[in-house]
Amino acid sequence: MPELFLELFSEEIPARMQRGAAAELERALTSALGAVSPQNIATWFGPRRVALRADVVAEVAASSTTERGPRASAPDQALTGFLRKHNASREQLRQEGDYWVLEKSAAAVSAAELIAGAIPALLRRFPWPKSMRWGGSSGFVWVRPLRRITCLLDGAVIPFDLRDGTDDGHGLASGDLTEGHRFHAPGAFAVSSAADWREKLTEHRVLVDADERKRVIAERIAGLAAEKALTVVDDPGLLEEVAGLVEWPVPHLGRIADEHMDLPPEVMQVSMRVNQRYFALRTADGAAAPWFAFVANIQADDNGAAIIAGNERVLRARFSDARHFWDLDRKTRLESRVPALDKVTFQAKLGSQGDRVRRLTVLAAAIAPLVGADAGKAARAAELAKADLTSGMVGEFPELQGVMGRYYAVHDGEAPEVSDAVRDHYAPRGPGEAAPSAPVSVAVALADKLDQLTGFFAIGEKPSGSGDPYALRRAGLGVIRIIRENRLRVHLRALLRMATEDSATAQAVFEFIIERLIVQLRVEGARHDILNAVFAAGQEDDLVALLARAEAVGELLASPDGANLLAGYRRAANILRIEDRKDGPHTGDPDLAVLPMTEEKLLSAAAVTMAHAARETLGAEDYRGAMVHMAGIRAPLDAFFEKVTVNAPEPDLRRNRLRLLNQVRSIMDQIADFSRIEG
Repeated sequence: MPELFLELFSEEIPARMQRGAAAELERALTSALGAVSPQNIATWFGPRRVALRADVVAEVAASSTTERGPRASAPDQALTGFLRKHNASREQLRQEGDYWVLEKSAAAVSAAELIAGAIPALLRRFPWPKSMRWGGSSGFVWVRPLRRITCLLDGAVIPFDLRDGTDDGHGLASGDLTEGHRFHAPGAFAVSSAADWREKLTEHRVLVDADERKRVIAERIAGLAAEKALTVVDDPGLLEEVAGLVEWPVPHLGRIADEHMDLPPEVMQVSMRVNQRYFALRTADGAAAPWFAFVANIQADDNGAAIIAGNERVLRARFSDARHFWDLDRKTRLESRVPALDKVTFQAKLGSQGDRVRRLTVLAAAIAPLVGADAGKAARAAELAKADLTSGMVGEFPELQGVMGRYYAVHDGEAPEVSDAVRDHYAPRGPGEAAPSAPVSVAVALADKLDQLTGFFAIGEKPSGSGDPYALRRAGLGVIRIIRENRLRVHLRALLRMATEDSATAQAVFEFIIERLIVQLRVEGARHDILNAVFAAGQEDDLVALLARAEAVGELLASPDGANLLAGYRRAANILRIEDRKDGPHTGDPDLAVLPMTEEKLLSAAAVTMAHAARETLGAEDYRGAMVHMAGIRAPLDAFFEKVTVNAPEPDLRRNRLRLLNQVRSIMDQIADFSRIEG
């Protein structure tokens, strides 16, 4: 199959937009060129280009279709509209029965013709997050000025340009030229295929593959750090961004001035990352190293000496700014900043950060005894938790909220548990961050997330679809992780009643958190349907107990006894569903005097034993023990279905047999609603 190759060469594309642009180009081209069946698609992206190659069919064969039109007796207006719709004339019609029929034929068309016709429109409607106009009055827009379009089919140029009749499209037309590195290899050169393009660009100091650039950066920085017995702080986001800033990555190490090494390591790392895209390094004991790593886009003749010196000079200025905030902020006690939170808006309908802190103080103190924390320290930590929002350092680097609060609390002489809770109450902010484990931190972190959830749910700001502007899904998962990872024996409904007086809001948030738990279990590969079944069995809201029971049920169902028991349960449930519609429900204890068969009496005895055992084991939270007792009913239930006709002709016999099945089902439903088990 012929190879289609397309490269869009422009001025520097923001790193955050490159990967999405390559994915969008693949989607849009696959949609627009479906007739030539693009396959084996590969894409590339970098600072100045987005490219794609695909195998396509050489030609779309001729085809014909038949369209039935209006009746022959229809008014002329109907026939005229039909002809206009299909761009046809009366001479192309023929009458077939009572209807006019149009034979439409399409001549064979080459892939080159289709591509030339489709790509200009595709480029004009390409959905960049932000676009710009440049030069003259052209209506064509792109993320940055587009300079070249390379478009080849098996090495031959597919000719087209971006004129659309209303503007000149900046005079851009397709060709076979591209450009290498801006400084090492300026100027244009021709390419004949995707492989030729990659090979020649490498010769011209451009690595076109983003993953290769990331690998080169990571390996070379790690190597430079290892030479000084240092390690690189893992930062996948920064690595991705830097790989989008350079075409020919050349890593270097720079030195941090001694006078700045007493700054908090988090301040140093964030300042380097946010302002300069530098990588932080650590010593063998995990302390901040007096070195940083960065990536240049050129191979300098002096091995980078001038580049390193320039970056060290810039970093000194950045750290001097950070030191100014660090020294200035510590002149004001953290508790003195709390009143200023009344002037910081949290959310228009939920008041200020000051209002929120007052809620958190009460809520954290109430939660504290439930998680083994000191109520006074939890209240103090909650009072100070948001105070660093008014500091100069957090104003400069919002990423440091909480982190700086801890440093300032330590400086002010606050208790260690209080200081740590000020930092930890935001955690976990994502799957890569540990949940807090210290009791005071747990109390304040739960208070923070529960207040956030109940507050926004109360004003109708719930997540919808993919939209979650207030990060409520993250807050819900945070509550779940804190409870699960600390194995907290707390009742979620009780926590929510502490956070809000509105029962409808509490219930809505409760259901939302359970839904998040099910999603999390699905991600972990667990049986979310089993959790549904266990949850539906009652009002259990102790997540640790809920998950333990679900695990025990899962182990039972994975055994032969469990699988057969589930089949028996479903058979009983199906019979009861049908018969209850006729004259049910068939509740109440069965009359054993009416049940003559041994299998009936054995099943009834097993049900009574299981009911007693379920009360004992569930009360003691011995869920595996409960499953062992429940498995014991499998044999008598199998024997019952093998020997007993449930729908006996005698009404009293039938009714009591149905009551017996209902008794078995009801006892099993105390453990889990097995009707919700899938498969």
